[in-house]
Amino acid sequence: MSTKVADHVLQRLREWGVEHVFGYPGDGINGLLAAWGRAEDHPKFIQSRHEEMSAFEAVGYAKFGGRLGVCTATSGPGAIHLLNGLYDAKLDHVPVLAIVGQTHRSAMGGSYQQEVDLHTLFKDVASDFVETVMVPEQLPNVLDRAIRTAYARRAPTAVIIPGDVQDLDYSAPTHEFKMVPSSLGRSAWTAIPSQESVERAAEVLNSGDKVAILIGQGAAGAQPEVERIAELLGAGVAKALLGKDALSDELPYVTGAIGLLGTRPSYELMRDCDTLLTIGSSFPYTQFMPEFGKARGVQIDIDPHMVGMRYPYEVNLVGDAKATLERLIPLLHGEDRGREWYDTVCANVTRWREVMERRAQLSADPINPEYVARALDPLLPGNAIVTSDSGSPANWYARHLTHRAGMRSSLSGTLATMGCGVPYAIGAKFAHPDRPAIALVGDGAMQMNGLAELITAAKYRDRWEDPRLVVGVWNNHDLNQVTWEMRAMEGAPSFLPSQEIPDVQYASFARSLGLTGIRVEKPEDVEAGWRAGLEADGPAVIEFLTDPAVPPVPPHATWEQMEATAAAILKGDFDRSSMVRQGFKAKVQEFLPGRDRH
Repeated sequence: MSTKVADHVLQRLREWGVEHVFGYPGDGINGLLAAWGRAEDHPKFIQSRHEEMSAFEAVGYAKFGGRLGVCTATSGPGAIHLLNGLYDAKLDHVPVLAIVGQTHRSAMGGSYQQEVDLHTLFKDVASDFVETVMVPEQLPNVLDRAIRTAYARRAPTAVIIPGDVQDLDYSAPTHEFKMVPSSLGRSAWTAIPSQESVERAAEVLNSGDKVAILIGQGAAGAQPEVERIAELLGAGVAKALLGKDALSDELPYVTGAIGLLGTRPSYELMRDCDTLLTIGSSFPYTQFMPEFGKARGVQIDIDPHMVGMRYPYEVNLVGDAKATLERLIPLLHGEDRGREWYDTVCANVTRWREVMERRAQLSADPINPEYVARALDPLLPGNAIVTSDSGSPANWYARHLTHRAGMRSSLSGTLATMGCGVPYAIGAKFAHPDRPAIALVGDGAMQMNGLAELITAAKYRDRWEDPRLVVGVWNNHDLNQVTWEMRAMEGAPSFLPSQEIPDVQYASFARSLGLTGIRVEKPEDVEAGWRAGLEADGPAVIEFLTDPAVPPVPPHATWEQMEATAAAILKGDFDRSSMVRQGFKAKVQEFLPGRDRH
């Protein structure tokens, strides 16, 4: 039997080492699906409940697996559904390949059913590479370039294959005019800045007395070097959310997350430093970085298009974080530095941990959402993979979970899209089937698509050596993050028609699928709920009834800002007194001495 174009697509993916493709069937990829049958499901076709979830799962697979994520969808509506997940890959710099169908070539341009101008559709999200395969000889070059570009640019790419092309007999490009041959493989490479620029950076860093380091996901492969440079400079290290697993939170000088979801010591680190070193991060919120003119700056980033942004750095080093730090460290002078700045940073971190412990212990109705995350923290396995959805649980993920060496974690950092937490965890399970995954999700995101993807988790639970996939749901009947943003930023009370959501029985739904499902309604049952999920023999949903009146207080909030928010609430919010009481209870913990409990 002849080899079809669709057969060669799967063969080429196998040759590139692709083991899983996340997708949803449709007649626009019937040729590919038939080829999968002939290939005995190699690479494995992982069926989601929706194409957006396929893309999210490919992103989670790529983020946690350190390799290409691949998703596939039919023409028209299927291709459109991929977009949000692909934009998540684009904004978080993740290599993902989308293979999508298209109507037959004979119908293109004829307003045929499900015909969409896919080049225009993908022009932005797959701006680094998008191409349509029109003849068999074009295939290997297009597919190879899409994969190489996804890896090199750390970006999504797209290959479009019309339905009739999928069923053509495959023929390779020949040694002729207008033919473009191709080859497999890509060598490892490392970008290194010039020695002159490294020396200039060393001069800036050596001149500082109060050095702050900000790391992002680009520092993930350079943990020893980041630790060494922090010790040499006596620096504190703050982390952008995508860099949460780039360095252990157990180090005394690691101040935690930065920004609205960040910590007080990170805010103080940036406010008071005189020198800033940013490694592998394009954290966008300038207001959380040092005042212009107060600090000298050095940036290290592998992407020359992303350096020099966010802050007026004196030196911009284009290079791999690990390789660049290896060349920078020998030029630094750490022996003459005093300990006062370092001791202050560490003391601020210690105090903040006490504050967060007190906040988690505050009473609420019925359960304090901060306590839910706090109770999970010591129970996390050392090899856990943790995902967080967008929304208020991202605050508790950022502030209460202690990242320890060996753990992995991520969320939708730049797009901050809802609905990624559960599919990220599913993608992580296929990348690391021997590790437990924990997804932290709000009830809004769970209703948006998390419930449906529980079906996917149930479908594939037997594929994973460690079958644990624990979904923790903060059930407060409110789209809580937006509700608090309305209060704090708009000075407006909650608008119930947009913010209030139904009370869904998440645990019961999980049990209907044969999964573990536990509904926790009292604070004293929180720890036991988490333990049951982590000890389950398969996927589990632990649903916590939490208080929507507990505010995600920003690290820089002043008493004046708290009073302004309270004034907005008192204009007519549905639960006025409770929210004001909880907000001030949380804020006052920063001003209490010692380890008192209130």
